[in-house]
Amino acid sequence: MPQLIERATTSVEAQSLLDSYFAQRAAEFPGGGYVVTRPKPESFVPPAGVFLVLVDDDGSAIGCGGIRSLTPDRYEVKHLYLRPETRGRGLGRLILDELERRARGFGATEAVLDTNASLAAAGGLYRSNGYASIEPYNDNPNATHWYSKRLD
Repeated sequence: MPQLIERATTSVEAQSLLDSYFAQRAAEFPGGGYVVTRPKPESFVPPAGVFLVLVDDDGSAIGCGGIRSLTPDRYEVKHLYLRPETRGRGLGRLILDELERRARGFGATEAVLDTNASLAAAGGLYRSNGYASIEPYNDNPNATHWYSKRLD
């Protein structure tokens, strides 16, 4: 069973996953022009946030995701990613559930996130996990959809 471990966004595992994530998004972004925004390491250090790496049974890093504080009670899900060959196994929900649990532990009562319409599976995951569409809360040039979920 894959396991989630805390890692700094600057760790070798996290950097490899983030590099793959950004390369895939840039290659597939509708109309081109994907803007890469690397996570600030200090935003993912408890209690400001946390970054998790999903490690498969063979020890390989296969997924990641982070949660960071926007306000004391509002945390944002960032960079939820699974290597393409591992998708469809319920691992995205595993990462998302743990990020929400960690956010609650930091005192969050709400989780928010943004995504792009081209990521249909991600949007489906978020909606099926209780996220509802909201008005934009940021100016992310890559985002077309914004979501929120009550955590309390």
